[in-house]
Amino acid sequence: EIKPDGGQIPGKQHSLSKDYFDRIESLQYAIANDDGQRNLNLEKADIIFFGVSRTSKTPTSIYLANQGYKVANIPFVLNQSLNLNDISKRTLVIGLFASPERLQQIRTSRLQSLKENRSTNYIDIEVLKKEIEEAKKICARNKWSTIDVTKKSIEEIAATALEYLKIFKSKELHNDE
Repeated sequence: EIKPDGGQIPGKQHSLSKDYFDRIESLQYAIANDDGQRNLNLEKADIIFFGVSRTSKTPTSIYLANQGYKVANIPFVLNQSLNLNDISKRTLVIGLFASPERLQQIRTSRLQSLKENRSTNYIDIEVLKKEIEEAKKICARNKWSTIDVTKKSIEEIAATALEYLKIFKSKELHNDE
């Protein structure tokens, strides 16, 4: 006969601690601010990811949100006006990039999974090179950090982003003194 452990309470595998609610709030924030959808309260973000389509912005945002970080992400789309006025200098922005060849691979399989057969600029290598180049110029102009995600897992991108966050926060502390 198996007796339940007296210290355990059924259905209590997730104790409703402050940490739990912080993670839920961070997840809601990441979802609300995914792909530049709302860009509400960007000043609340710990990190904002910026980059072209298919550079792991969303999955990395969700991964970090699960750890309690508030992460927004803003897509760069060629020839589409971009309003970056809501981004505070006190918020870490990180540009995510991949090689044009890798992006082409990822985007091609994305289109196949969507059963999309029409010809599109979305996977044109010359367009991809231009997209990446323009997005990199924006990062350079704004002095944003960048991460090349070409050969990195979500976990590696997140770990690098958290290293950047640590450096960013320590610089901010020194600037406030």
